[in-house]
Amino acid sequence: MWFQIILVLALLGIAVYLLRSTPSPRHLAIRRLVMLVGILAGIVVIIWPDLLTVLAQLVGIGRGADLLFYVAIIIGLLYTVNEYKRSVRLARLNTRLAREITLTEARLNDRISELEARLDSGRRDASRSATE
Repeated sequence: MWFQIILVLALLGIAVYLLRSTPSPRHLAIRRLVMLVGILAGIVVIIWPDLLTVLAQLVGIGRGADLLFYVAIIIGLLYTVNEYKRSVRLARLNTRLAREITLTEARLNDRISELEARLDSGRRDASRSATE
């Protein structure tokens, strides 16, 4: 029963993570640490597969495979949320970049038009003074 509470809290944690702002260097360090712990846990479970069943029974789940399945669901949802946030952040950055390029291009075109106008007026003045 209490493991179900932990699973629900994990899902709520993922929801809070979804609403959180952009990742910081601290966030990235925590993510790397969690990944390292997950890899080490995977190695331990591969070497001692019965340990997963013992852990499952300690938290009130009958089989180790069920525990692994529940944990995989949580990790999968966390990965999906993380990738969603990343894609939203990249889309915003692309939009900002496109706006900056458009504005810079417009400023450049205005400046070119201004310089061409000056050049044309200079040519007209030179041709007038040559005819006089």
